[in-house]
Amino acid sequence: MIAQLPGFQIGYEEQGEGQPIVFLHGFPHDRTLWTAQRIALAPQARCIVPDIRGFGHSSTHGPYSVDQYADDVAALLDYLAVKRAVVCGLSMGGYVAMALWRRHPDRVKALVFCDTRAGADTDEGKARRDELAALVKQGGTRVIADAQLTGMVGATTRERRPEVVAALRAMMGRQSAAGVIGALQALRDRPDARETLRTISVPTLVLVGEEDVLTPIKEARAIAEALPSAARVRLEIIAGAGHVPCLERPAATTHALSDFLATLA
Repeated sequence: MIAQLPGFQIGYEEQGEGQPIVFLHGFPHDRTLWTAQRIALAPQARCIVPDIRGFGHSSTHGPYSVDQYADDVAALLDYLAVKRAVVCGLSMGGYVAMALWRRHPDRVKALVFCDTRAGADTDEGKARRDELAALVKQGGTRVIADAQLTGMVGATTRERRPEVVAALRAMMGRQSAAGVIGALQALRDRPDARETLRTISVPTLVLVGEEDVLTPIKEARAIAEALPSAARVRLEIIAGAGHVPCLERPAATTHALSDFLATLA
């Protein structure tokens, strides 16, 4: 489905009825990252799964920033007549979820931070984003898959589920160069969100793959420990998964999300 909004479009999927939950993908993914959860949770919730600006079937023009991404999500909620939703973001999607809470807290009923971090990029991290952007300009988006795929999935997935690795490589490689470069700039320049965490007053689930090397368990624990008591934080570690447990261990990820949604009913 395509939402035609003022000045841009958002590709999205919608399935199910009940409590709205918005799934935000990571970098450099698209909405198909969450397909297993959209299908499995449809009997329990109204699953809304957009392509972030620059990815999938969404517009590939800027401006690019995590704040703009958050405003895009709010615009999609307006389009779908959704007042408040659970917002579940993985990696880059987690940064967008934090920005959405900071900019549009009245639209957020609960939060799920999946394999993400709250701190801004270090100088080294910013330089790496610029290097990747230069590589994409020269060689297209397939270089992103080559550069990041090994760290994107856990050792168990690489050993036992080559079909998941192949699917993720294809997903990463089919994104637009403009969207990937714009996202790298947005990620490089995103603000530190640790103070934002301290303001969260809605139920929050922190979920992380046991084998995640990009945003490891210590980052998930740091988020959980920074959240105030009002967030009633829950921390779930998905065994045998790396940075994308929704693909690597879809049933385990869905189970954790289903249990969390049940507490909100």
